[in-house]
Amino acid sequence: MNIASLILAAGKGTRMKSKLPKVLHKVGGKAMVERVLETVQSLGTDKDVVIVGFGGNAVQDYLEGRAEFVRQEEQNGTGHAVKMAEPVLGSFDGTILLLCGDTPLVTKESLEALLKEHTASGAAATILTAHMPDPTGYGRIIRNEAGSVVRIVEQKDGKPEELAVQEVNTGMYAFDSKKLWPCLSQLSDDNAQGELYITDVVGILVNGGDKVSAYMTENFEESLGVNSRLQLAEAESILKHRKNVELMTAGVTIVDPDNTYVAPEVTVGADTILHPGTVLEGNTVIGENCEIGPHTRLTNVTVGNDTVIHFTYGHDCEVKDGVDIGPYVHLRPNTVIGNKVHIGNFVEVKNSNVGEGTKFPHLSYIGDSDVGSGVNIGCGTITVNYDGKIKHRTTIGDGAFVGCNSNLVAPVTIGNYSYVGAGSTITKNVPDKALAVGRSKQIVKENWVTDDTFKKK
Repeated sequence: MNIASLILAAGKGTRMKSKLPKVLHKVGGKAMVERVLETVQSLGTDKDVVIVGFGGNAVQDYLEGRAEFVRQEEQNGTGHAVKMAEPVLGSFDGTILLLCGDTPLVTKESLEALLKEHTASGAAATILTAHMPDPTGYGRIIRNEAGSVVRIVEQKDGKPEELAVQEVNTGMYAFDSKKLWPCLSQLSDDNAQGELYITDVVGILVNGGDKVSAYMTENFEESLGVNSRLQLAEAESILKHRKNVELMTAGVTIVDPDNTYVAPEVTVGADTILHPGTVLEGNTVIGENCEIGPHTRLTNVTVGNDTVIHFTYGHDCEVKDGVDIGPYVHLRPNTVIGNKVHIGNFVEVKNSNVGEGTKFPHLSYIGDSDVGSGVNIGCGTITVNYDGKIKHRTTIGDGAFVGCNSNLVAPVTIGNYSYVGAGSTITKNVPDKALAVGRSKQIVKENWVTDDTFKKK
């Protein structure tokens, strides 16, 4: 089956009260329109087109290289928006999957079922519908006595008996491409909104003798559109709950699901425990038998097995097996923490490689460094990596011991199994198995304090 997706993303979303285009507001860490696009692309689409309007440049920049774009300069309804895509999709032969860019909760499984129904029924159009406990605001699916779909009625145009119907239009359709375009020229704006409705295509097809089918989603929440900050929060909550259920079913312990936030793309291994306040974002991968949190945020972080991380912020880095991190640790990009490393309180590690079994117990900054295995870094140690123009690297060999309150001024190398005395400022390379002390000579003046020293004048 040839499939093209057409995503409507031209609306301003005035109820969002934002300068940002509505579809670029994020749910689960990704823009709503991005979530919709990725979902349809997971079906193996042959062509993807996004209709942009308000903030079109921002939307196009955000999705650049991932779809084609068509502008709807005049906001004249969904039917008008689809007409704008005819120059791009008019010659496409296959199924056009039409979706809205503000429905980030729709799943691949529902769209697959929609396409399956569309193919099996031989319909000119198939509607994704849902049973809504409170259908207010949604178009109603009107069927005849035989149960066939005959039209869709919008909220503002419906009669009381029609508005009592609880089967609603989700705004997602599968169209036979050859049947769609002729219908668009027959659309009329003779309605309460004075706009061209894509929903009117259903009635046009039926009146022309074509079949219109429908597939009802098992979960109406998939159809929820986001038009306000309140609905944005509701979508976030649904997505969070969906992911937490998935993880707990797979063997992950989530101590407090209401206060644990895991993005849909995140992977967590079995027997891992997520404590309250844990936020896992982006392409984060957590191994098995780990303990994450409380109050830990990891973005695009890969964590091995048997690792404990609490009260930590990490992003774009890697932590391997058997590591113990926290509290109050910042792991910055391009950092790789080796097996069985211990990182204690108030430590920042940036753009560094840390070898197996190394310890940063507390109060240190390790930046742009290559640290060997079995190294002990004393309290207050700083790698001085920036000279005002260039950031230099520090190399610390295996088994080295760096005393408390030391400054390692890069570029500098501390050799294997060497010692740096506490309070030292090291500016020259230290060879293997050497002792380096770089501090001022201590001066002691005896009898400097007299009985009159602290008397007020």
